[in-house]
Amino acid sequence: MLKNQLAEYFAIHRQDMIDDISALIAIQSDRQDPLPGKPYGEGPAACLDKALAIASRMGFATKNYDYYVGAVDFSDAETELDILAHLDVVPVGDGWTVTEPFTPKLVGTKLYGRGSNDDKGPAVAALYAMKALKDLGVELKKNVRLIVGCDEECGSSDIAHYYAIEKEAPCTFSPDAEFPVINTEKGAFQGRYSASFAEDKALPRIVSVDAGTKINIVPDKCISVIEGMTAAELASYLEEAAAATGAAFTAAEKDGLVEITCKGYSAHASTPDRGNNAITASLTLLSMLPIADSEGYRALLAMDRLFPHGDWYGEAAGIAMCDEISGKLTNTLDIFHYTLTSLEGATDCRASLCATDENLTDVIRKNTEDLGLTLDPACALREPHHVPAESPFVQTLLKVYEQYTGKKGEPIAIGGGTYAHHLKNGVAFGCTFPWSEDNHMHGDNEFVEMDELLLCAQMFAQVIADICG
Repeated sequence: MLKNQLAEYFAIHRQDMIDDISALIAIQSDRQDPLPGKPYGEGPAACLDKALAIASRMGFATKNYDYYVGAVDFSDAETELDILAHLDVVPVGDGWTVTEPFTPKLVGTKLYGRGSNDDKGPAVAALYAMKALKDLGVELKKNVRLIVGCDEECGSSDIAHYYAIEKEAPCTFSPDAEFPVINTEKGAFQGRYSASFAEDKALPRIVSVDAGTKINIVPDKCISVIEGMTAAELASYLEEAAAATGAAFTAAEKDGLVEITCKGYSAHASTPDRGNNAITASLTLLSMLPIADSEGYRALLAMDRLFPHGDWYGEAAGIAMCDEISGKLTNTLDIFHYTLTSLEGATDCRASLCATDENLTDVIRKNTEDLGLTLDPACALREPHHVPAESPFVQTLLKVYEQYTGKKGEPIAIGGGTYAHHLKNGVAFGCTFPWSEDNHMHGDNEFVEMDELLLCAQMFAQVIADICG
């Protein structure tokens, strides 16, 4: 029986998988400045080279699509199944304690390192699923193609490039989310807000606020600079804000100013409730301070009114909504920059299936303008994605999930967007199980549980056999 053969195969090749994942983790592959022939910089290109070299070593044919994506083919038959994974990662924070972000370390059954779970580990699991079938002599009538991209975290321009060249396979899954199977992905609305104003020299005043690196990451750190108050005068306000938000605040005097550091903890923007947003926590603090009235301070308070701390569902902004299939809309303020003459902020909203430009974009635009802020005119809703649960492909994935876990599987909806979002018959399948421990995806001390990843690889192999055999 194939299931037993796969279990034995992956028990033998466990360390091989760990070694190959570790080789990819060791390459820092967050998006960098473009270079000639390398659209995302040296790191992602080097990681793609390494991944394709591993696949070539296994005996598979590979193709590099201009360093946007790479493809690995099982055979030269017509492709029936695409598997979409990615090698790029989000930037790292400064709170890693188990190991350095790009120094893979196995602790028990957990392999630590940036990208171990998102998405280098799953990419290698899919590759080894193909290798297992090859080594076990399983005949496939149709081809399975593993596609590894380099820009999933920053907009998926890599996949757009690929599908401008190649056609979609009849079936596609991405091992970049959760089990049992994700057939619904919420829509997206990335709001960019701004205001300009004359400098006001009345004291106390806010000189600057800076936080956030990526729009899809709840920020864990925010730095605010205050003029006209001492650290001692601020102390009680910091204590009050910490009690109200659960974030930690520290203040240090320098050159006649006070620098306030707010420390929360990061999370993926699709699950903002799992983090503690350092921007909105800082806005809570700043709104408490006896700051002199000014046009700039009023603009900052307007942002606090639109996106108050702990409001993950867009209630204050007037865009809260929910439907039976996809659940509640989520909204999080993830980038914020304030100076003496300007303000800029960016939000990541994951919109329910019932969202439209009329009930989301138009509403938030009006409420923003009513508070004296500007929403970028280009901001618009990206439509949600849904593959019917009764489709044969979804049912095949659920059958494999139940066969290998012994658990009943039902399709689910997520706020995150995967590579499958724009594909007609694309879904996400793994690699996080309903019972998985929090793997700190996009956060400090990210890890992948190797026992679970080996099970994923077996399931991927079974899916390939069922779809392409």
